[in-house]
Amino acid sequence: MKYIGLLSDTHAFIDERVIKFFDECDEIWHAGDIGNIETADKIASKKPFRAVYGNIDDHRIRSVYPEFQDFEIEGIRVLMVHIGGYPYHYYREVRNKLQKNAYKLFISGHSHILKVMPDKKYNLLHINPGASGNSGFHQVKTAVRFKIDSGKIHDLEVLELPRN
Repeated sequence: MKYIGLLSDTHAFIDERVIKFFDECDEIWHAGDIGNIETADKIASKKPFRAVYGNIDDHRIRSVYPEFQDFEIEGIRVLMVHIGGYPYHYYREVRNKLQKNAYKLFISGHSHILKVMPDKKYNLLHINPGASGNSGFHQVKTAVRFKIDSGKIHDLEVLELPRN
């Protein structure tokens, strides 16, 4: 079993309450718009860290983190990208990947809107953790944690914090 902490759109700010929310997690995943390499390094110093770059991320972040993460963990194939859309409204490149591979979890960020949606067409779960940083139009900072065990995703929890 793996316990995963998921966030996005930190925009160079990581709230210590988000880090605390991930205390029991085995890994932390970031769905892009990290903001700067220092923020990535701070998160990565806490737990094993997987991330993708976002549209605001500079060459330093892009040299360390890819546009797409495609991996398998605990029997779940995962695709993560910053800008990818959501069920029935995927960007073309994402849709092509979903058609060719049996992903069970699709993660994206960018919208600053928390979404957890099943996709019956591709038989997967889509998660957008919303935004954990202070920059953007969102009024509430959000992060997600969940467990993956033997091909199942369960015990999903959402953290909501007022924006500073």
